[in-house]
Amino acid sequence: MICNLCPRRCGAVRTEAQGEGRCGMPALPVAARAGLHHWEEPPISGTRGSGTIFFSGCSLGCVFCQNEEISHKNYGKVLGEETLWAIMDRLVGQGAHNINLVNPTHFAHIVQKLPPLPVPVVWNSGGYDRVETLRTLEGKISVYLPDLKYLDSRPAQRYSDAPDYPEIAKTAIREMVRQTGPCVLDKNGLLVRGTILRHLLLPGQLEGAKQVMDWVAGEFPPKTVLFSLMGQYTPWGRADQFPEINRKLRRGELRAAQAYMDNLGLEGFTQDLESAQRAFTPDFDLTGL
Repeated sequence: MICNLCPRRCGAVRTEAQGEGRCGMPALPVAARAGLHHWEEPPISGTRGSGTIFFSGCSLGCVFCQNEEISHKNYGKVLGEETLWAIMDRLVGQGAHNINLVNPTHFAHIVQKLPPLPVPVVWNSGGYDRVETLRTLEGKISVYLPDLKYLDSRPAQRYSDAPDYPEIAKTAIREMVRQTGPCVLDKNGLLVRGTILRHLLLPGQLEGAKQVMDWVAGEFPPKTVLFSLMGQYTPWGRADQFPEINRKLRRGELRAAQAYMDNLGLEGFTQDLESAQRAFTPDFDLTGL
C-alpha cells in the first residue's frame, strides 16, 4: 500500500513485511502486548479491565514517550488480521469492558475492517489523526480517547516534531465528537459512547495546560466531552536531552492545573503524583499475542 493515513502523508510504501514511512510499520498490524488493563480512566477500565492492544510504531516523535520501546524502536510482533480478531474475541471472553486500541492511527486501514463486537471499541490515539482517516472509521468506533498535547506549535515542534499538531488535533477532535455525540454512560458508569480528551501535564508547561483547558471549555458545551488531566509524567525516552522537562512534576504544578480545571467547570478526571511511576507502564513482552 501507498500510505497517507496520518497527517505526515508521507506516501510511504508499506508491504506486509516492512514499511518505509515515518511510523516504520508494515501494512500488517504489529503489536507488543494485549491484555486486561486496569489503569485507564474509570469509565474505561471499570472493574474488570479494558481489553487493551498496544500497537507498535508511531507517527509522532514525542521525546518523553513512556512507550518508547514500541513506539520509536518498533518492537513488536506482526499479526495477521484473523489473529488480531481472535485476540479481541479472547479479551471479550476474559471479561473486557471494551476493546482499547492504543496508538492505532497507522493501522486505520485494518480497523476499518473490524468485525462487529459485543463491547465498545476505543480509539486511543495521540490526537494526531487525519479527519479523512477518522471518517472511514465512523460506525466502528464507539469511544474516542485522544490526547490533546499542545495548542502551541513551539512545544509541539520541540517535543513531538510536529509543529502542525495543534491545528491537526483540534480538527481531529471535532470530528471525533461529531461521530460520538455527547458521552453516554451505562448504569455501571462505563462509557458506551463518547469522547474523553486527555492532557498530560509537562514540567514547566502550566500555561500550555491552561490553554488546552480553555479551548476545551470554549469549544464544547457542558456534558459533551470528559476531560482527563494526567499527572503521570515521568522523564522517559529522550527527555534527558531536554533539561527543562527532565524531571517529574512538582506538586504545586499539578495542584494549580487541577484548580484551573475545577474553576472552568470541566467534568472528568485528575491523577495524583503517585501515578508517576514506571510500575504503571506495562511490560511490552508480547503477552497476549
